[in-house]
This record gives sequence, C-alpha cells and structure tokens, in this order.
Amino acid sequence: MLFSNPVTSACPRFASCASKQLHSDFVAAMSALVKPELFRSPRLEILDLRHFSSADLRPLLEDEAEVWSRLLSWDYSGSADMILRYVEAKILPGYAAIDRGRIFGYAFFVYEGSKGVIGDLFVGDDGRLSNVYEVETRLLTHVIETLQQSPGIHRVEAQLLVHETGAVSQPFVEQGFQRHARLFMVLPLESMRKSATALDPDIEIRRWTEPDYQPAAAVITTAYRGHVDSEINDQYRSLSGSLRFLNNIVRFPGCGVFDADSSFVAIHKRTRNLIGLILCSRVRHDVGHVTQVCVLPEYRSHGIGEALLEVTVNSLRQRSFSTLSLTVTEANARAVDLYQRLGFDTKRVFDAFVWEG
Repeated sequence: MLFSNPVTSACPRFASCASKQLHSDFVAAMSALVKPELFRSPRLEILDLRHFSSADLRPLLEDEAEVWSRLLSWDYSGSADMILRYVEAKILPGYAAIDRGRIFGYAFFVYEGSKGVIGDLFVGDDGRLSNVYEVETRLLTHVIETLQQSPGIHRVEAQLLVHETGAVSQPFVEQGFQRHARLFMVLPLESMRKSATALDPDIEIRRWTEPDYQPAAAVITTAYRGHVDSEINDQYRSLSGSLRFLNNIVRFPGCGVFDADSSFVAIHKRTRNLIGLILCSRVRHDVGHVTQVCVLPEYRSHGIGEALLEVTVNSLRQRSFSTLSLTVTEANARAVDLYQRLGFDTKRVFDAFVWEG
C-alpha cells in the first residue's frame, strides 16, 4: 500500500528560488492590484510585508510559536528565524495586517517556477480584535489575488496546518480552489502496536545516506503516480520535482530538522534497488515527524511500510523521544487504516487547497 505524506507543503514553505525572482514576480503582481485595503475601522490596513523589518514581525512570530507548540507539540523557532531573515532582507512576498503601527497578522508565499505556494497565515488574537476570521480572510484574499495575477503563475498550493478544516476555506473556494481534507496524526511512542505482517526476507532496511537522493526521488515519483497526493503536491509528478521535495525536507527547517538517525530506506537484496523509504524530522527535542513514507507499487502488501515505521519508532525511543506525528490525506483510506491499527490517533483535520489556471 502507499503511505502518503506530502507534508513539506503542510509546513511553512520557504523559497528555493533566487531572491531576484521573488522580488520581480511580486512587484509585477503588485502593480496590478489596488492600493492597501482599509477595514471598517480606519486604523486597520493590509500592507506589503516588505515595508517592515524583522523587529516589527518578531513579537507576532513569538505568539505563533506558542500556538504551534500548544496545538502540534512543534518547536517553531527554526521556521520563525528563517522567516525573519527573509523579512529583514526584504525578499519575502506577503502581507501584514496593521493596527496603529503594530503587526497583528501576516501571510507569506513563495514562487517555485510557474507555481505559487502559500507558506503561512497567522493572526494573533489578544482580545482586541472583534473578528479574527475577517482579518484572515482579507490577508488570504490579497495573497490569492496576487498569486493568480502574477505573470507565469499557473498553479497555487496551500496547506495551513494550524487552521482547522473549513476555518479559512471561503476565499479559496470562492477563487476556484480544490479542497482536500488532511489528517494530523500522533503516536505516543510507548504505545505503537506491532504489525501482524512479517517483513519479506528478500528486503533489507538500512539508514538513509546522501547517495540515496536520486533513487529515493525515483521511488517517490513512481509511488505517487496517479495518486491524490500528486494532485495536492505536484512535485511528486516528476523526478526533478521529487528531488526538490527531498532537498526542502533535508536542508530547510520548515518541517523541523532532518533526523538522519530515524530515516531509513528499504532495499531489495538481490537487485540492490531502493524500493521504499521513510524520512523523519525532529520538530521538538522529544517529538519526531514523518515527512515522507512510501513504497513502490509492486512491493506493497509485503510489510515494508510497517517495517519502516517500526525502525523509525525504535530509533526515536532509543533516544528518549516521546511522540511521533505525521500527516496523511483523508481520502487515502488504506494508509489511514494502517496508521490507526498501529496506534496513531487523529488530533487535527486541516485542508489542502490547489488552484490550476
């Protein structure tokens, strides 16, 4: 069976392209839009993120980090630091919600060739806002309009993990996005149930190494062909896209810090071919997060996925981790069923949105 975890899009997405492209595409799109929009209160307005410094945004990101910690047991500091560096360099496209000179909400996005990815949306709620939802909607509307009017952009993706399903769907649905429900699942490591399926003796499990990049990308591309997750994350549709996906997971902190000690590959002993993999990141000192797990179609139902999960769990346990989390598309019923049988519990349901122009 196929295990589906395109979580790199569920996490804050950072630019993998040159800053010059980020700047020029954003300026071109902005020229087509109206001036900053005022809310009903004359004190509230939406402005270009490039007007502000990292010091202006830092208090809001500290509030956001508390939310990620409370809802997801996730240390957001690495992502926050990278966002602040991009803001300070004036190269992060996005918008800020302003009240009397103070930023109380923001959203950002990045360009990846002909695709735009909405990286994050957060509005702080300190009790002074009468309608947080309205601010979220206005920020998203600005971002969506900018991306859809950006020259050469034909696809937009978004996964906003801390927002419950349906919470911010209106501006996406109104602009013609497809919506896919996704699950955030959690396993207390002491309670993982043993799989009843024995691993095929022709299969060897070993730790991830740098030379695995190319064969792993080939496995990802083949495993997700025709699958719903390739509709959500189009990087899975090509070898070059899968390589970019792997690079984002291993080298960028949006989905935590890559943990090579709990990442493994499955090898067919006779052919020495890589046929499956599991990648894991550390999102808190004691919490792991599965960023990818998949098996080639012809090797499913051989206990390989269960074996990969088991070795990851054992590695984390040995280093005093307490919890493992992952995300999975709700429509991937076989994977959801397996995770539930192994002891994973659904903690949140969130949405993935896709628009193709």
